[in-house]
Amino acid sequence: MKKIHLSPIKSPLTGTITVPGDKSISHRAIIFGSLAKGKTTITHFLNGEDCLVTIKAFQAMGVEIKQKGEEVIIESEGLDCLKEPLIPIDLGNSGTTARLLLGLLSGLPFHTTLFGDQSLTARPMDRIRDPLLKMGAQIDGRSNGSYLPIAVRGQSLDGITFYPPVKSAQVKSGVLLAGLLANGETTVIETIKTRDHTENMLTAFGGKIKIEGNKVTVQGKQTLTGTDIEVPGDISSAAFFIVAALLIPGSELTIKDVGLNPTRIGILDVLKHMNADIVITETKQVGGESIGDLKITYSELVGVDVAGDVIPRMIDELPILALLATQAKGITRIRDAEELRYKETDRISSVVNILNTLGAKVKATPDGMIIEGETTLIGGQVDSDGDHRLGMMIAIASLICQEDVILTNPDVINISYPTFFDDLNALQSK
Repeated sequence: MKKIHLSPIKSPLTGTITVPGDKSISHRAIIFGSLAKGKTTITHFLNGEDCLVTIKAFQAMGVEIKQKGEEVIIESEGLDCLKEPLIPIDLGNSGTTARLLLGLLSGLPFHTTLFGDQSLTARPMDRIRDPLLKMGAQIDGRSNGSYLPIAVRGQSLDGITFYPPVKSAQVKSGVLLAGLLANGETTVIETIKTRDHTENMLTAFGGKIKIEGNKVTVQGKQTLTGTDIEVPGDISSAAFFIVAALLIPGSELTIKDVGLNPTRIGILDVLKHMNADIVITETKQVGGESIGDLKITYSELVGVDVAGDVIPRMIDELPILALLATQAKGITRIRDAEELRYKETDRISSVVNILNTLGAKVKATPDGMIIEGETTLIGGQVDSDGDHRLGMMIAIASLICQEDVILTNPDVINISYPTFFDDLNALQSK
């Protein structure tokens, strides 16, 4: 298994970068572009492994998709052009592709089999299976369709009103996609609003959607129209460099054109409570999404409690926040984040094990963790556990360790940030 040696940083992080396109939006742009009639052009597409899986899935269903780097062009006749795949579709590590495709495939008139890698095969699919069955879907797989591999035989679906038992934008989106193909209306009512990229994307493609607070309703049997989509920089990817700049004395960093969707910027709200010096400038609206530049300056931080409504707005940033908290004054407590246990790995257990191995003082709880601040990180050998966000967290941690860090399985970072190490090296003074 591949290993790389990472050394402590010897200079501040300075300069300007643009992070890759938002992963969630890139997935949805491919999906809606494939469902829409006409031409869709996507710019600043995330050219990472997970999003490439989504492209291949729709190519397997007969959609004409051409990609050149960060530009993707889709020529589609809409639902009429989607055909039964000749072979099972490999979803790799992409939970987003799996759950959103399950919703869509449930209403298409053919049979499809989905499978993934070892990590994806262990992730629960019953959370999306259950509402789809209520709509009339025919789904089978391990543990009655709770886990991949899963076979879907498309059926005529009926709209439902669904109250998600888990705070998951993937589940919401899967149900809404099924609702686009169903008879009548489909409504999803959340207790806490999750990221709303699906709603924004549907509107951008000319779809009809009604939003009333945490209640979202779509009408079935809609026709969408191709459009141009500019994908903003991914706040989840930017978070690693935000934290690095806050931790390394003398750092001053600007990150251009970052997505600032209100359902995604919980990390910025929490960091400001921790006394972080972050300034937002050059804001604009593109395709229903807020975009702006972030200027981050090294700051002396304090521990905070992180819980409640902010958790769904920063679920993917909690691992890097945990690293930051090891250097903040006082105790940081993360609660209400049990969903972390159902990501690419059990991120609560993995984050705690990794940070403690490096010298931190972190304790796992059933729904989060307790982090003791201002601890010295030593270094050591740690594994990414096959999780791209943990791999990047380890790389940022190595910058402030006293000794080298040996990272096992670093290539997993390519899932969401193929140029991560290039960008990190470019910001270090030579």
